Amino acid sequence: MSTRDLRLRTNRGGFLPADAGRWLAPPPPEEELLLDRVRGPVLDIGCGPGRHVVALIRRGISAFGVELTPAAARLARQQGAPVMEGSVFGPVPRTGEWRTALLLDGNVGIGGHPVTLLRRVADLIAPDGRVLVELGAPGCDTQRQRVRLEVEDTSGPWFPWTSVAADRIDPLVAKVGLAVHELWQGAGRWFAELDRLPHQAGGLSPEPRD
Repeated sequence: MSTRDLRLRTNRGGFLPADAGRWLAPPPPEEELLLDRVRGPVLDIGCGPGRHVVALIRRGISAFGVELTPAAARLARQQGAPVMEGSVFGPVPRTGEWRTALLLDGNVGIGGHPVTLLRRVADLIAPDGRVLVELGAPGCDTQRQRVRLEVEDTSGPWFPWTSVAADRIDPLVAKVGLAVHELWQGAGRWFAELDRLPHQAGGLSPEPRD
């Protein structure tokens, strides 16, 4: 499969500036450094073709993917990644037990409402769990649109998507009982580690206000 066979199309007729070649290749060095931070078991939300799940399993770390697009889930399984086809807002196994959740490749924007997604992820992780996210560059525009993942000649369902800039993540995560533990840049990309606020260590999130 070539990188032209995997695209993220917007309902405006264009494509998001995503690196499809990266989706189909092993994790690059900046992602390997991020994976050094995980504690298993790991839930990869919007895992796509499953490169992070496969990389973690090769490290001997228990990992599982959730992917909405059937063709992408099929690619992940072909790579040997255990994947659930469906939405993260539906039933997810081991709810409340995941010690790390991944929201990479901009997946914090899944659903179009980052606070709603982060609230859901906070419910999925263990009391000592953490969330590793990839964000847009500081100062980038926040925009909500509808996108779908296209794999070869197969299109997945349309779903809302919102970009989140690195300098706008703090107030969002605070609404769901999380905090930015660290924010860093690698190879021109921005990442953050989110941990529970100290008074939320018992796993209960406050009721957020959007």
